[in-house]
Amino acid sequence: MVNDTVVLVVDDAPQSLGLLCHTLQENGYTVLVARDGASALERLDLATPDVVLLDAMMPGLSGFETCRRIKQDAALQHIPVIFMTGLSDTNHIVEGFACGGVDYVVKPVRVQEVLARLATHVRNARAVRLAREAIDVGGHGVLVVDAKQRVAWRSPQAQRWLSAFFPGTDGLPRDWLDGGGEVAERVSVAANGRALVARRLGPVGLGEVMWLIALRAADAVAPSRLGTASLTPRETEVLSWIAKGKTNRDVGEILGMSPRTVNKHLEHVFEKLGVETRAAAAALASREGL
Repeated sequence: MVNDTVVLVVDDAPQSLGLLCHTLQENGYTVLVARDGASALERLDLATPDVVLLDAMMPGLSGFETCRRIKQDAALQHIPVIFMTGLSDTNHIVEGFACGGVDYVVKPVRVQEVLARLATHVRNARAVRLAREAIDVGGHGVLVVDAKQRVAWRSPQAQRWLSAFFPGTDGLPRDWLDGGGEVAERVSVAANGRALVARRLGPVGLGEVMWLIALRAADAVAPSRLGTASLTPRETEVLSWIAKGKTNRDVGEILGMSPRTVNKHLEHVFEKLGVETRAAAAALASREGL
């Protein structure tokens, strides 16, 4: 069977996984083996697998800490990590997801289950990688921040710009992120007359928020009415749908609220934007690209 997928299996007793490794090879996988977390990280310096099967509990560097280190490396964080753990280790399963794992299998592993999970996660990871590569080729600055204000992913262009404007920091300044739910756009002007503009696009996953980063001439950056209006996330959503021509009833059905609540949000939007009608608010939102 033709298969160009590379699997890194990390277990302190790899002989117990002999059948699994043999079956993976029979199905065309290239199998790399490491006996502990430190060895796994050394392997990753030499080769980048498509997926990692990682024992949760190992002497020395645990599987959880190994996963954390993998996810801290921008060049490796796209690799899906599947934990291997005991049946009753609920706490281990929870910790595995918390440190960046995408799935788990119970030991002793069932080979066909592992094959099915590997195929799914490798396919999904490749689709995400292709999408991100398309962003990179386009030269777009994109940043994804998780619920704890940590950088989940950033495009190379975003990394270059952020490093130039905010050296020594990991992503956007904390005060920008802390106010991210209230402010749609942030601007930083450098001494060379260039301006970094970060625009909050909205949620893209469980607790994750996407920001679009752009570099412009400072004199070309006009004050944004929406960016300075301090709209709440809900008000921004309502305004966005109004700008698309939706009625209060339509917006209520989309966002799961009553038309009366939609109208109350709109009253706050009008006040913050300094407009008197929904048509004026919709025009402003469309003009500023909401």
